[in-house]
Amino acid sequence: MNEKIRGYIELLRPFTLLAPIIVSSSIMIASLIYSGRTDVTFLTIILTVIPASLCFALLNGASNALNQATDYKEDKLSKPYRPIPKGILSRKEAQNISFLLYIVAMLLSLAINVTFSLLVLFIAFFSITYSLPPRMKKFLFINQLWVAIPRGFLGVLASWSVFANPFQNLPLAIGTISALFLFGGTATKDILDADADKQSGTKTLVNVLGLKKASFISLLFMGSAFALIIPLIMFNIIEFYLLPLALLTILSFFIFWFMLHSHKNEKCENTSAWTLMYATYMAYILIFCSLIYFSGASILS
Repeated sequence: MNEKIRGYIELLRPFTLLAPIIVSSSIMIASLIYSGRTDVTFLTIILTVIPASLCFALLNGASNALNQATDYKEDKLSKPYRPIPKGILSRKEAQNISFLLYIVAMLLSLAINVTFSLLVLFIAFFSITYSLPPRMKKFLFINQLWVAIPRGFLGVLASWSVFANPFQNLPLAIGTISALFLFGGTATKDILDADADKQSGTKTLVNVLGLKKASFISLLFMGSAFALIIPLIMFNIIEFYLLPLALLTILSFFIFWFMLHSHKNEKCENTSAWTLMYATYMAYILIFCSLIYFSGASILS
C-alpha cells in the first residue's frame, strides 16, 4: 500500500470509526421502535440509517485528523509513530482532509432532516473548537465537557432525531447519562499524554491533580452516570425495564483500577482504561437499544 494512503488511514484511526456507526444506527432503530411508527418501509430505513450513521463516522474521522494536525508537537513527544510526527503527512494535509470530511458530513446530514442536520452542526462546532482557537482542549474540566457534550448528549439526540422526537424524556435522559459517563471517562485518554500536555500548556485532570485523584474523580462521574438510572426510573422519567443498565456501574470500578495502573493497550494506541471505557460506553448504548427492541416499547401504546 502507498505510504501516503496508509498515512491517511492511520490519521483517521479506523478503530474509532466503527463505534459511531454501530452506536448511532442502533439508536436510530431503537427510536423507530420506541415511537411506534409503522409508516416507514424497510427500504426507507436502510436508505436513511446508512447515510445518517456515516455522518457520525465522518465527523469522528474529521475530529481525529484535526486533533492530530493541531497536536503535532505533543505527538512528537508521546506518539511519535503517528503519520505527522513521522513525516508521512504534513499538518496542512491533515487539516485539508479534516475539513473535507466535515463538509461531506454536513452535506450528507441535509438529506436526513433539519433537526438532525442542526445537531450534526453543533457536534462539528464542539469538535472543531476543541482543537482550534479558542482551543477548549487547553482548559481544565472544559476540555472534558467539550468531549462529553457532542459525543454523549448531542450524539444520542442526533441519532434519535432521525426517526423520532429527540426532545422526549427518554433520549434526553439517555443522552445525559452518556455525557456524565464520558465526562469522567475522557480522562482515560489523557494518561499517556500527561507530560506532553503539560509541556504544551494543556491542563487535564491527570497532569494537574495527579493520576490517583484524577482516577477517583473519573470514577465519581462514571459510576454516578449509571447509578442515575435508578432515580430516573423511580420518578417515572424512564421505563422500569431499563434498570439492568445500572449494573454497568460495576465496570466503572474496573476502568478506575486500570487508570490507577496506567496499563497500555498496544493494539488500541491508548491505555487499557481507555479501551474498557470505550467498550463500556458501546455496551451501554447496545444494551439500552436491545432492551427497547425486546420490550417492544411504544409511547403510543
